[in-house]
Amino acid sequence: MDKRLKFREDGTFVIVQFSDVEYIDEYDYDPESPELDRSTQATMERIIREEQPDLIVFAGDLIASARTKDPIQSFRNAVAAAEQSRVPWAAVFGNHDSEGSVTRKQMHAVQLEHEYCVAEEDPQGVSGAGNFVLKVLNRDGRAGAALYFLDSGDYPSGGHNVGGYDWIHRDQINWYADQSRALTEQNGGSPLPALAFFHIPLPEYNEVWEGHVCYGHRLDGCSSAPRINSGFFAAMVEMGDVMGTFVGHDHANDFHGMLHGIHLCYGRATKYVSYVDNVRNNHFPTGARVIKLRAGERQFETWIRESDGTVVLEQPEHQPEGRKG
Repeated sequence: MDKRLKFREDGTFVIVQFSDVEYIDEYDYDPESPELDRSTQATMERIIREEQPDLIVFAGDLIASARTKDPIQSFRNAVAAAEQSRVPWAAVFGNHDSEGSVTRKQMHAVQLEHEYCVAEEDPQGVSGAGNFVLKVLNRDGRAGAALYFLDSGDYPSGGHNVGGYDWIHRDQINWYADQSRALTEQNGGSPLPALAFFHIPLPEYNEVWEGHVCYGHRLDGCSSAPRINSGFFAAMVEMGDVMGTFVGHDHANDFHGMLHGIHLCYGRATKYVSYVDNVRNNHFPTGARVIKLRAGERQFETWIRESDGTVVLEQPEHQPEGRKG
């Protein structure tokens, strides 16, 4: 398989983002799990068939590892729809991917074994597992866009007793800046249009919802961002290449909004939506976020494709409290 990503003849490149598919095999723990996994598989197969993407991105929590007897097999099951469709795919890891018996490094090695996976080996000396950048090539074979994938971790470690969720670390930010700088130089000094994918939202996701016009839902309440702001958003603003970021993690959030020139986007949960009242699918259907790039343009289109095939082009507008009325 040619693993180079390329814009289509019409200059477009379509990405489908699946979030929080959370495959498990410990069915005694949750008797609904077999049906939920079958439903998730059918959802992914339908969306792939209807969107015909050029790339599939799994935005973390591919498995619920603490509830699976065989995390590796659960991971293979989670990505089977992508492999069987023969569509290039890549994954970043979420907090639930490494709560069991398999480490993130081991999980990343497993994804690299798959025929249609286009993820890359980790750079040496960089925190986490699954930090890499993919280039989308123009018709002339030169890079026309960049896609950054970063490991947002799981829970603070190393004596950082701050609670909550982990954050993108300083060495990862430095690695991103180095990659961005090199691509800018290759692009004649102009930042290459780029997107970034990771699992846990940045603190700026709360800022954009609370202070700016957004579109979509924040039904999980405050975004489950880390309590430490490590500065990744500032680095993206400084480098000037990333147009949009895409996350999962909060199952009942699917909003997007613009902050300092960067479009902060949630996906749509693919397995189930919310833990609220222990009722699944109680707010909106499962599905995926779809992203369309165009060669030579510093912008993108995005929409939601739901599990029944419905396309959601316009999400409800949210006005921050101070701007209502």
